Amino acid sequence: MVGPGRQERSWIRGARAGSVSDLEALFREHWPRAHRAAFLVVQDAAAAEDIAQEAFLSALRNLDRFDRRRPFGPWLHRIVVNRAIDWSRARALRRELSEVPGSEDFDTGDLGTFSEGVGAGLASLPPDQRAVIVLRYLLEYTPGEIADLLDLPRGTVNSRLRRGLDRLEAIVDRERR
Repeated sequence: MVGPGRQERSWIRGARAGSVSDLEALFREHWPRAHRAAFLVVQDAAAAEDIAQEAFLSALRNLDRFDRRRPFGPWLHRIVVNRAIDWSRARALRRELSEVPGSEDFDTGDLGTFSEGVGAGLASLPPDQRAVIVLRYLLEYTPGEIADLLDLPRGTVNSRLRRGLDRLEAIVDRERR
């Protein structure tokens, strides 16, 4: 039996060589979390799908730069989250950032379901704070891994986590009243 790390390295080797089945295997393995990460940052299903697809294609085009000794998932998530942050910032600049999840629960797929208040609170955070919270608490990266993924100092990650969590707590408390 081939271990998961070995299997992934085999898929990457095959994908680099043009194997469609290996590309499909990488996609099947990493698509769900990449799509969820994009959605949780941008709060827009159509945009999340586009962002995750573009990020995946970018990763595949740049496989020659990928360090095969490292896992593919974190590298892909870095691309996804950075693109999602850029999209969110552009959207805010165009004054289109008005969507907040409605009265239904905010569904994050198999990562769990948030209450309306937490979903709305997460949606109202600035993209940089939302991204680190998604990576830390939903995708379960450590602050050090997040710092590496986003190419930020660890102190900046911790600061964004703290500010984001404080804002989220205040928003949820306001919603409860």
